[in-house]
Amino acid sequence: MTRHRSTAAQTERLRKYRPDIQGLRAVAIMMVVSMHCGILDIHGGVDVSFVLSGFLIGGQLLAEIDKTGRVSLTKFWARRFRRLTPPMALVIVGTAVLAWIYGSPLRFRSYIEDGLSASLSFLNWRLVENGTDYFANDGSQTPYQHFWSLGIEEQFYVAAPIFLVAVVWISRKIFRNRALVALLLTAVIAGSFYLGWSKTAENQPLAYFSTHTRIWEITCGVLLALAAPLVSRMNTGLAAVISWLGLGTVLVTAMLISDETPLPGYAVAGPVIGAVMVIAGGCANPRFGAERLLDNPVLDFVGNVSYGWYLTHWPLLVLWPSITDRDFAFAERMRVVVLSFLVAVVLHYAVERKFKKNVSLVTRPWKGVFTGGFTTAGTAGSMVLAAIVPLHLATAPSSSTVAVGYTSEASVEASVHRTQLSAAVQSVLQSTPKNSAKHGCIDNFDVTKFVMRDGCVAGDPKGSKTLVLMGDSHAWQWSDTYDEVGKELGVRVVTMSKGGCSPQIYHIINPQVNREYTECDSWRQSAFAELRKIHPDVLVIADRARREANRSGAEASFKVFKETGAKLVYMTDTPEPGRNIPDCLATHIDNITLCNRKQWQALEYTQFRAMEREVAEKYGADIIDTTPAFCSAGVCPAVIGDQVVYFDNSHITSSYSRTLKPFLLPALKEILAKA
Repeated sequence: MTRHRSTAAQTERLRKYRPDIQGLRAVAIMMVVSMHCGILDIHGGVDVSFVLSGFLIGGQLLAEIDKTGRVSLTKFWARRFRRLTPPMALVIVGTAVLAWIYGSPLRFRSYIEDGLSASLSFLNWRLVENGTDYFANDGSQTPYQHFWSLGIEEQFYVAAPIFLVAVVWISRKIFRNRALVALLLTAVIAGSFYLGWSKTAENQPLAYFSTHTRIWEITCGVLLALAAPLVSRMNTGLAAVISWLGLGTVLVTAMLISDETPLPGYAVAGPVIGAVMVIAGGCANPRFGAERLLDNPVLDFVGNVSYGWYLTHWPLLVLWPSITDRDFAFAERMRVVVLSFLVAVVLHYAVERKFKKNVSLVTRPWKGVFTGGFTTAGTAGSMVLAAIVPLHLATAPSSSTVAVGYTSEASVEASVHRTQLSAAVQSVLQSTPKNSAKHGCIDNFDVTKFVMRDGCVAGDPKGSKTLVLMGDSHAWQWSDTYDEVGKELGVRVVTMSKGGCSPQIYHIINPQVNREYTECDSWRQSAFAELRKIHPDVLVIADRARREANRSGAEASFKVFKETGAKLVYMTDTPEPGRNIPDCLATHIDNITLCNRKQWQALEYTQFRAMEREVAEKYGADIIDTTPAFCSAGVCPAVIGDQVVYFDNSHITSSYSRTLKPFLLPALKEILAKA
């Protein structure tokens, strides 16, 4: 990797093939698949892969620069195209076909846009723009989401040879050595790491997916490749210790990262540093290093098919519930692991090896570049064509009559046994994901202070009595119902809500930023202050059942509520459907019972629900149990009457909520009379 190899021993140490790297590649892909499929809670596999890519590609480029003083871009890009593009194209197109056959028709257009972005290697930036939560478990994931890391690597492949040639040339002119290269690489590492760490709290999708917050991990590998001739001279005993410590660091830090760890933040530094140590130790070729474990036929085989396994496991994971129509239990996740591995094996031998060893492509690099460009263009073109394919979705003409939803508890019971989607529901199904509350106000997660504004007032703005509806998005979802009730009873309704923020004093972890939701704490205090100014006649508390709930937090909040002098009302949380309901209905029009959920499953966190209710009753609150409006005979149907109940995996639709006026009106009328 450098022209100045001092001894034969050093030449032997700087091997062209590194079994330890092959083994580490296998470890990285097993970490990724295990984490994604819920087999082991272990993170950091992608970070290890970034380091490996930086070291291998950086080493190739630096060796060529040493030998010729330049880099043949045609040869370099041809090698990358031959290896990466054909399998990627097959998976992108194959995923689109599976999504069209089995996936939700409501998401197909979005999936195809993601596929187009993946084929052009900038999906990571699309995910940033969409504010994607990588760890969301709400059915919002795209089957192309894993292409974010490949996009970053391919952007690196485009820029790295140009950057390194220019920097090496300048460094030689000024310093007569590579000092400037090392300084610039170190600066990139420091700057990129700082950006990733600092942006994690502010904008987690940007920190997680963007190139400039992740490039430091690849650059660590490049810097190690630059230092490899020097590192290879270290004492072999010390090198062995470093390699073992590195492997331990990768595994231990990867297991210490949990779903609540802010990522990428500083946490990904553990797997990155560990990978650097394993590779650095292996540069000295120690006899008893980690290579003793990593160099074996099993890991060698897994390393060979790792690229295909990475490509195939995620689309199957996302689409598998729709393909099988079964609960995604552990056994189903294991089936995804095994099936994706088998597909990866076929992909490796039938596609990867064929293109990698194609004599014509190897000897004529321009053909490799042309093949890669043609394949990329063809894949992107197929995605564009797929966007105009008619959706696999039954439709019906819209009806001018008002669709009936809840009329009584009997209407809920009758809906439990319905199997087919009515024409009325089919006509509005495509618009259902946008069928959210139209009245009231809700603050986004980054808002730190409640501000009273006109949009927060519903019902009768000039009403003689004031009712405040306070809570998170599970309070806001009732806004249209309270608007209807307020207009009929002549009551001014004020909504005070913030997404993911319980009105009760709990320390909440926000999954969007993977950290404590401090914005909720400050917002809640400002909302309490506003409550004291409003002096409501009735205060309705509604929030999502959550695992952070505790009695002391609930007690502290209800003391504040009691001090307002308002008549207190506590609404129990609505059932959780457990999946995206519009997607499910669009996929199962002829058997919508598959979208219903058992009541015991839908009413999760029962102990916390019971605790909150007990505290509310202790402070004199009237209880409105919402369950009868959603569940009957132990089942919570996805469609009641001719109304879809939920517009996503959690929140009730505006149209269904408005039909709940007969459910709420008698109770609220009686409560307001006593206020």
